[in-house]
Amino acid sequence: MSEAEEVTFETTIRVRDSCLCLHVQRAARALARRYDEAFRPLGLTSGQFSLLMSLNRPEPPTMGAVSDLLAMDRTTLTANLKPLERQGLVVVAVDPKDRRSRRLRLTQAGRKALAAALPFWEKTQEEVRKLTEGSDLDRFCADLRSLVQEP
Repeated sequence: MSEAEEVTFETTIRVRDSCLCLHVQRAARALARRYDEAFRPLGLTSGQFSLLMSLNRPEPPTMGAVSDLLAMDRTTLTANLKPLERQGLVVVAVDPKDRRSRRLRLTQAGRKALAAALPFWEKTQEEVRKLTEGSDLDRFCADLRSLVQEP
């Protein structure tokens, strides 16, 4: 392997200013902090809210369906489910149709927690929309979804 050329500082600046991955990661962390702060009085994080919301379906989803929706590997999903299970908000059960699979279900307490969290989400969502006034956030969300292979 030959020795690589040095990367110039100008290249560093160009990447810093134009890298979509960097800007999306920074924005995601800043947004997560904002939503985490909003949910703090409820003892939830933004990630837990998203996970609870992903389980709010007519039929309990499989772990695979939820991990696909959240773009999260199953190991990370399992780790994120544990505190919600301990709090009695979620139940992980064997799928009666396929004993190798697991289904995830909100408990009544989980449904109540999700309902209590929704006004906090709506308020924070509105604050973020005001901060980004002039931007087409619906189009931006659609653009971001196009980068993720959805189920």
